[in-house]
Amino acid sequence: MQNQYLGLTPPMGWNSWNTFTWNINEQLIRETADALVETGLKEAGYEYVVVDDCWSLKQRDADGRLQADPEKFPNGMKAVGDYLHSKGLKFGMYSCDGTHTCAGYPGSFEHEFQDAETFASWGVDYLKYDNCYKPRHADGEMLYKRMSLALRNCGRDILFSACNWGADNVHQWIQASGAQLFRSTGDIQDNWESIRSLALSQIEKAPFSGPFCHNDIDMLVVGIHGGSNNEYIGSLGGCTDEEYRTHFSLWAILNSPLMIGCDVRSMSGATLETLANRDVIAINQDIECRGPYRIPQWNNPENVFTLVKPLSDGSLGIGMFNFGDRRSEMSLQFWDMGLSAAAGMGLSFYDCWAHQEEGVFTERYAAQIEPHGCRMFRAKVVKAR
Repeated sequence: MQNQYLGLTPPMGWNSWNTFTWNINEQLIRETADALVETGLKEAGYEYVVVDDCWSLKQRDADGRLQADPEKFPNGMKAVGDYLHSKGLKFGMYSCDGTHTCAGYPGSFEHEFQDAETFASWGVDYLKYDNCYKPRHADGEMLYKRMSLALRNCGRDILFSACNWGADNVHQWIQASGAQLFRSTGDIQDNWESIRSLALSQIEKAPFSGPFCHNDIDMLVVGIHGGSNNEYIGSLGGCTDEEYRTHFSLWAILNSPLMIGCDVRSMSGATLETLANRDVIAINQDIECRGPYRIPQWNNPENVFTLVKPLSDGSLGIGMFNFGDRRSEMSLQFWDMGLSAAAGMGLSFYDCWAHQEEGVFTERYAAQIEPHGCRMFRAKVVKAR
């Protein structure tokens, strides 16, 4: 029976690809699971551990079934799932709608129902489904609908992450396919320009995301610091800790899944502090999953702006961002959020990064934002007088 709450809010977890790419094995997955528990990240909400591409052999078995690489996963994939479940975590796997995965391993094209049954038998809870090597004349929309149908009839609840990079106008039909996630971007890189461009490309897609079907802006690069095995992902040497905080804040308020991509076994204190920020996570996990609206700074609209997300308790998630290269002011006019001075109401600001109350403000709130920096608040409507 389908879990009625599967994918209600954006999923949180860890994915192997952004740091380790093809260099994965059973020991890495077990150690990562241990680290998620020991660092408190599991308690903060990160529950899925997703084994990305390169986990299988290059050929199916005689019955057409996928086979785990015995050198990388000597105890098989069910044993991996059993270990994750013993830690209170959930097991994520990877496949592709084409004949082969992006790294050249067997894809699920025309094996959808067979593979869904295989994943279910291994205890899989999450499937990332990529878009490489799709036959040229095959209909992408139909292929995602086919795997969704297979997963919904495999006898196990498996969250479906449709990773088709925004192809085929995915945002227009993905909700009806039954998928809980959809990628509408190309791959992220561990640099500021990639974070900036991906975020800007997705603000206008906020209306297409909501409970049970979330826009995935790709996995987090927080804490990688240029350390990816993949030259494409790790180009330009990574980001500063402040840029990573901005990245995390953007993904949170835009309702993207929060899927860690760094090596959590050796992350810095600053990285853990960013990823475990429960005030920011709470904005991402608000049960209504409402997309934010954008308010630009009048004299620097391209670089300085605020994202405002209505929350289920009547408060507002407010993120102020400076995409420019110099320190700038963001003056947020409350009238632009529907709160006029004549109403006699103000906003009580709580700083989600400093974890402290800022006070009550009327008419506007102004802040100086560092280059590539942000401020994140939870603001409650209060009587001003």
